[in-house]
Amino acid sequence: MMRMKETSTPSAEPNLQNMKVLLEENAALRRRVEWFERQFFGQKSEKRPVDHPLQHSLLGDLPVPTEPEGEQTEVTYTRGKAPKQRPEDCVNDSGLRFNDQVPVEVIELNAPELQGADADQYVVIGTKTTFRLAQRPASYVVLRYERPIVRRKDKPQPESSPAPDNVLDRSLSDVSLLAGMLVDKFQFHLPLYRQHQRMVAAGVTVSRATLTHLVKRSIDLLRPIVAAQLISVLNSQVLAMDETPIKAGKAGKGKMSKGWFWPLYGDQDEIVFTFSKSRGRQQIENTLKQDFKGTLISDGYAAYTSYIEKNKEITHAQCWVHSRRKFIEAETEYPDRVKEALAMIATLYKEEERIEAQGLDETSKRERRLEKSKPVVDRFFEWCQQQLNLGDLLPSSPLRKALNYVISRETELRVFLEEPNVPLDTNHLERALRPIPMGRKNWLFCWTEVGAEHVGIIQSLVCTCKQHKINPYTYLTDVLLRINQHPASQVEELTPRLWKEKFAENPLRSDLASQ
Repeated sequence: MMRMKETSTPSAEPNLQNMKVLLEENAALRRRVEWFERQFFGQKSEKRPVDHPLQHSLLGDLPVPTEPEGEQTEVTYTRGKAPKQRPEDCVNDSGLRFNDQVPVEVIELNAPELQGADADQYVVIGTKTTFRLAQRPASYVVLRYERPIVRRKDKPQPESSPAPDNVLDRSLSDVSLLAGMLVDKFQFHLPLYRQHQRMVAAGVTVSRATLTHLVKRSIDLLRPIVAAQLISVLNSQVLAMDETPIKAGKAGKGKMSKGWFWPLYGDQDEIVFTFSKSRGRQQIENTLKQDFKGTLISDGYAAYTSYIEKNKEITHAQCWVHSRRKFIEAETEYPDRVKEALAMIATLYKEEERIEAQGLDETSKRERRLEKSKPVVDRFFEWCQQQLNLGDLLPSSPLRKALNYVISRETELRVFLEEPNVPLDTNHLERALRPIPMGRKNWLFCWTEVGAEHVGIIQSLVCTCKQHKINPYTYLTDVLLRINQHPASQVEELTPRLWKEKFAENPLRSDLASQ
């Protein structure tokens, strides 16, 4: 009698396990696609209207603006041409506005009525002015100095008067060209090869290597000023720090090495860009050393936490915007829960706007934060813990990652409540370092690491000028002319913040300005 071969049926448990793995992989891939779609097609602004019942309950007795009763506006949908409305500072009906720095050339026109047989029948009773904004092609000027040659009557040898002092020895470049190239490249992100093309089009023959050499020598003169500004930044009570990548130096054939700019923003609106070949903690130690003792605000990068754990004299505060972004990444999968978290964070920012509008001093600001913002923060972290306790979130869930991110940084996120000078975020630093990624889109990379250091030096001055509403061209022209005659022991007076107080009213200018 033949025995039937036993066949075993596969267990359903492995299939369920495989299904869970596939679902998790599918969700992860969907999140990646959504992230790329947001980068290419989504809005870049992080501002959004938040109208949530929780927000109003957390505000307590804060007044909520309402529309006045009895005032109604009739809305019509008839198409029509709206009347022109010009601001008060318009100089004429065309809306052209300009300040005293813009040169104005006057063109006088003759009336056709004043010519011909009936010309004696007209009399001029006034003038009417029309403004038009015009532009010349790339304008370069050659300054030709005529120096007299003299001879003393009782001596046979002739003598000539010396040439005016120049910023760079044995250079044919005026300070106006040096400052102009620096501003064009580092403020307006115009690479040197494009500036070279513009010079050639204007009829000037010069090599690109010469332009590179001129920029390098000019920035080297400014190095001591940035060093003095770094000392001022490290003396801040509240210091913001971040990092942004840059390609600098060759790593091989057709490849560039990756470096990092580490910008520091002090509490007197001064910024310094330091450069490093790595993103490790060592750069933080090399920059801060033992000079900084205050509150450091940063994002959630672990290198900052690791450094501060060994430096007890520094208080670590972290950025609420970076925490908010973690929740936004989970908004697609958990819209209702994320909306609740964002509403609480938005409440904190609404309260900061009210504090700023009232211009409170440090003591009042701290009291106001403890009274109004602290209950919101307490409720936020209680809510985060409640969401984790539900146990319905997978380890790979973006919402779980966001919750773990903020809970593990609760102490650092609460620092602003006790310290009135600490902002909620590092947005002021991110706005200040924006010229680095903007420039990166134009000049792409730095050929050498030394070149990257030069970028950090000049951007430290240009960006600080912007913070203090200083014209970078005026500042660089004055400082390049002044630095060789200024006492080295007082170099800090040439930093943009102090320069504005001492020299801005009567800056040194190029000989071109007097022509």
